[in-house]
Amino acid sequence: MHYVYVLQSEVDGRFYTGCTHDLRTRFQQHNDGKVPATQQRTPLKLIYYEASLSADDAFRREKYLKTTYGKRYLKSRLRCYFTGQAS
Repeated sequence: MHYVYVLQSEVDGRFYTGCTHDLRTRFQQHNDGKVPATQQRTPLKLIYYEASLSADDAFRREKYLKTTYGKRYLKSRLRCYFTGQAS
């Protein structure tokens, strides 16, 4: 199983999108400061993830979520999260 995930920094509120085959371990690495791209932005919280059976599909999805259209998709998908409303 491969995962595409989105983290949000509790320091600056910015997002990080990544891909991994072990989501729990990778999330822990991010929060332990072992990932250069996010080490200055810890603590981080996991706000979204998708699972895929194929690594290629997961990496393609990660690439899409980093585009303008992908960010719009996430904003729409996580509307209640961003506005603080219950479903």
